[in-house]
Amino acid sequence: MRILRGKYQTREAASAEDIAACQTLRMQAFKGVDGRDVDRFDDICTHIMVERTNDSRLVGCFRILPLTDGSQIDASYSAQYYSLEKLRDFDGKMVEMGRFCVAPDVMDPDILRVAWTAMTRYVDENGIDMLFGCSSFAGTTPDAYADAFALLKEKHLAPTRWLPRIKAPNVFQFASRLRLRKPDLKLAQLGMPPLLRSYLMLGGWVSDHAVVDPDMNTLHVFTGLEIRAIPASRKRLLRAAAA
Repeated sequence: MRILRGKYQTREAASAEDIAACQTLRMQAFKGVDGRDVDRFDDICTHIMVERTNDSRLVGCFRILPLTDGSQIDASYSAQYYSLEKLRDFDGKMVEMGRFCVAPDVMDPDILRVAWTAMTRYVDENGIDMLFGCSSFAGTTPDAYADAFALLKEKHLAPTRWLPRIKAPNVFQFASRLRLRKPDLKLAQLGMPPLLRSYLMLGGWVSDHAVVDPDMNTLHVFTGLEIRAIPASRKRLLRAAAA
């Protein structure tokens, strides 16, 4: 998983110290405090680090959890928050991408680009048929993202055959609550998290509700991308970037 792109490189975490560094960065990015963000999924995931090439500083990270097919979907992080019964019937290889974050003091879109390149390489080399995860909006106030949610409702809801159902106790049902709202496209794009924009550009889709997660101080939507449904022209661009 080693990718070198300009100022940044990616690699797999190779030691307990590497994983601890990722957990520390996650705590800084998600909660703005010192410490480590740790959960039970860390031990079963592969952790990918994005480092600066000039000084090896960790500036981004994410983790991946491969699943043989949809029969294993309940073992995913996302299944804690969404009822994913429909995805149990998915017949291809799946991988969950989670805990993506960037150092709060390094605002460079190239970090996401090199991370996405690494993910694309993994998907291609391992024959993954679906990529999924939770895409987070900062904060827990849905009104701040009304236009973004209205755009998701209008153009990017999951196909009925895969649509997640409500499981979490506190959710914002944007598809029904905003059914009459027409999104301001400029405001919607400004409010959309960069990682989610990347999914949507490739044909990704989302749940019809957002989970309110006060522990992580986020709103998140289940996000899926069926790789075999990506148009061939976009697949060629992705593979060229990952070469």
